[in-house]
Amino acid sequence: MRKLLTDAARTLLPPAGDPHGPLPPLMLTLTVVTGLVDAVSYLALGHVFVANMTGNVVFLGFALAGAEGLSALASVAAMAAFLGGALAGGRFGTRFAAHRARLSARACAVQLVLVAVAVAAAAVAHGEVTTAVRYVLIVALGLAMGLQNAVARRLGVPDLTTTVLTLTLTGLAADSGPAGGAAPRPGRRILSVLAMFLGALGGAVLLRYTDVTLVLGVIAVLLAGVFLAVRRHSSSDAAWTRPPSG
Repeated sequence: MRKLLTDAARTLLPPAGDPHGPLPPLMLTLTVVTGLVDAVSYLALGHVFVANMTGNVVFLGFALAGAEGLSALASVAAMAAFLGGALAGGRFGTRFAAHRARLSARACAVQLVLVAVAVAAAAVAHGEVTTAVRYVLIVALGLAMGLQNAVARRLGVPDLTTTVLTLTLTGLAADSGPAGGAAPRPGRRILSVLAMFLGALGGAVLLRYTDVTLVLGVIAVLLAGVFLAVRRHSSSDAAWTRPPSG
């Protein structure tokens, strides 16, 4: 338990000289964003994911088999947007590979613009998710999450992919003491799962009492906070801003 609490504290408040600097808590914030985004996409946009592509592949199979309440077109649109965002994220990762703070700041700025487009579309429709608004939101959010996923992969902070938890949960169990492992970073892994859970829970609760516009606004505020936090390091030459070794 002591090791878990120590690891969690190091993730939330990285000490001076940490190889990843302020990235871990910022990436946990982006993990909360993922939970909020998928709450919007699944609950308000008709049972489609824009961050969880495993779910979309499964939904596409279900939809093509004639399952009710699922749209093959929506799943394809989400996957295509996600791939487009991941492609852009890969280009960003190549261009700004030498400086992780600049990479994070520029990627977050683009995400913020995409979410702003989603907020504007929802606001114009007064929170009503028409067919047109649905697909604008799917595409804008899918692009944003594909970009986030690709950039998180390039940043290389262990156990903080911000969008995928399957390997995190697998590692938590497979590397644990009872499994004969050394249990590396248990606190970070648990915080990652908790961050996604809290984002999804918060998004679901907000959607019960408000419309999609407010939830998208919360997402925009969180992204703005991450952008401002990382942008101040854009000129830094600290060790953590360099690409991780190995």
